[in-house]
Amino acid sequence: MPVPDSVRLAMPAEAVDVARLQRRSWAATPALASAMADITADQTVQAWHEAITKPPLAHCRVLVAIGDGAVVGFAVTGPSGDPDAEPTDGTIVEFVVDEESVEAGHSSRLMNAAVDTLRADGYEVATMWLPSDSDGLRGFLSECGWGADGAHREVGVDDDSPSVKLVRMVTDITTD
Repeated sequence: MPVPDSVRLAMPAEAVDVARLQRRSWAATPALASAMADITADQTVQAWHEAITKPPLAHCRVLVAIGDGAVVGFAVTGPSGDPDAEPTDGTIVEFVVDEESVEAGHSSRLMNAAVDTLRADGYEVATMWLPSDSDGLRGFLSECGWGADGAHREVGVDDDSPSVKLVRMVTDITTD
């Protein structure tokens, strides 16, 4: 019997799949690829295994999107660590869906589950930082009711490596 398309909490054995998706996604952005260059695939898998089995905070969650019985995307939710955050601000730290699975509705399912998870954890606002040139993801978030709030930052591994410009998107997730 085939496994239905769904989103759920990640299982420890899926750390390999999450690491693979992250590494493929990050390879497309020079600054992120540079950051990943010093980390082995095994180290990435170990980090994801730890995030799944021993999250750093009670509200940190790794969700996976399942399509045709395989992990096709993942999202990480938790409290916002932004200096201007309120205690009721949650964040989607990472949101990755395999390019070949975007059109199958996995992005929408994963986003809805991530927001539902934040809401269930008591957050009222969801934030997400994304590369300023990530037009596809920005368009998707806009269609989902998110908007840029004007906050931006630039991050890089060190002064000699490429950096990436980020913009913050936000949405109110309270229910009426």
